[in-house]
Amino acid sequence: MTSLPIFVILMGILVSVSHLTAVPWKYEPVDQNLPTLTSDTSVTFDNPSGSRLDRMGDYKVGAHHETLTAVQPGTGEKQRIKVLIRVPRGARGTRPAVVFMHGAGYGTCDNSFADVAESLSSAGFVTAVLDKPVWSTTDANRDYPASAKAYEQVADLLRARADVDPAKVGIYATSESTWIAAYLLSLDHKVAFQILLSPMVHSPRHALGFFVAQDFAIAGANQGYQSVVRRLFSTDASLTGLGNLDIDPTDRYTYAIPTLLAYGAKDVMTAQVEGAQKVLAEAHKAGNENVTIRSYAVSNHVLRLGDEANTGTPLADHYQTDMTNWAVGQAMGLRQTSPSVGGATIHQSIAVPTDLRGRPTLTVYMLTLHLLTLLLLLASLVMALVAGGIKIHHLIRHRGPVLGFSHGFGGSLTTVTGTTLASLVLFIAGLGQVIMALVRLGWGGVPDPAGVSYWSWPVIQVVCALVIWAWSRIFARMAEVASLKGVSQIPSQIKRRKAGGPSIAQQMQTNDPQPVVASTGLGKALFVVTTLAMFGVLLIFAFWGLFIYY
Repeated sequence: MTSLPIFVILMGILVSVSHLTAVPWKYEPVDQNLPTLTSDTSVTFDNPSGSRLDRMGDYKVGAHHETLTAVQPGTGEKQRIKVLIRVPRGARGTRPAVVFMHGAGYGTCDNSFADVAESLSSAGFVTAVLDKPVWSTTDANRDYPASAKAYEQVADLLRARADVDPAKVGIYATSESTWIAAYLLSLDHKVAFQILLSPMVHSPRHALGFFVAQDFAIAGANQGYQSVVRRLFSTDASLTGLGNLDIDPTDRYTYAIPTLLAYGAKDVMTAQVEGAQKVLAEAHKAGNENVTIRSYAVSNHVLRLGDEANTGTPLADHYQTDMTNWAVGQAMGLRQTSPSVGGATIHQSIAVPTDLRGRPTLTVYMLTLHLLTLLLLLASLVMALVAGGIKIHHLIRHRGPVLGFSHGFGGSLTTVTGTTLASLVLFIAGLGQVIMALVRLGWGGVPDPAGVSYWSWPVIQVVCALVIWAWSRIFARMAEVASLKGVSQIPSQIKRRKAGGPSIAQQMQTNDPQPVVASTGLGKALFVVTTLAMFGVLLIFAFWGLFIYY
């Protein structure tokens, strides 16, 4: 009769936390498709004058390195950047040029875009691949405006060359760098055209939220893990000093120039249907009707066939030829005769979560809860290690107890703590398997069958309920022991004390010489700190939605 109300109260608190921190998420419409006008991806142009059009492989390619210094305006930090310039040998006159822009990671000029840059240069383009401008930033706090200025430096470097037509310098951007390209086009209105691979058209919060939610489902993770995605992408990153999550990657210049969009049908990171629709709408709003969309079957986020984690993964069939022909036609100013949308049907499984927003209160609660719980766990660990050291010393010296747990509370605390921590390890393992599957999907690979990531969620939910029942039994036992020790008689003991009788402690000691929990201060402190730490772990579970049963 005592344990059940305590269990109901504890469960009520944790269930309430799970529901109060829940974030709504709209997945509809699902399974959107953008039909293409033809399955043929080739790009052709009207050439009434019969001018010679360069083709891939027409020229041998020469290469050399140049260097420049990129300054991060906000900090003044400098980065010495190496630029790999490729030129078509024997090409006459001034040539069109392309600057390559890196996606996520830390690419260099020597390990990035080699095959694509070689293809363009063999068709008469001067190309520039640079070390990615990162300064002291990480993937989480990239300085996109500063990066745009660095890429503009390289564009100006090409324009200043005697063999380059300054009016025909374009950009080639992929994935994350399509956000940077938006900044670049706002700065540099002389960019002639752009080739965008798997462009991130929406803000990072919405684009990454879509990517992670979709891939969790593809990986076969338990539906419960989607609650982790919702809460994570509702973080108000500005409170942690990260400003990129809610940038607006689109303005009136972003799609105002000739644009080629290239998608891979196996890309599981990009919202292709809504992305293509937004690009077309923004381009038309800017008065640009020159947008070409190509979708390539059996290719991933960066148009590669298979798992990009393996070296030498080839590009999608015909992509290099199509992309090169499109760039040549744009540089020549010709009218495109092939359909604007071609290739495999463009598909999108769920909607972009555009209603996601930063929630400051939720973020503060999340950070405070996780930090306090971590500190309590560390404190309980330190106290346990100290107790262990003292225990060894007392055994050697044949001294009394170190913790002095009574009424079986020591064993109960050990059992419940071990079970709670085992649930935490299981939760981390399940989440880790989902993340590894997400990485493999992003690289174009096939994840392992769902295991821990599927069954861990309901198992943790059941174990958490059992743990709370165990805690309710412990608290009920504490109440029982305290009652037996005379705690319920404290009012009468106070009267006896006022009447000149013994102190309350002496009266309680007379009733029962054993303590309620432990006989030593260290034992009592360890019990309290460990109990608070375990309740913190349960609150963390509640925050991530483990106490929503459906």
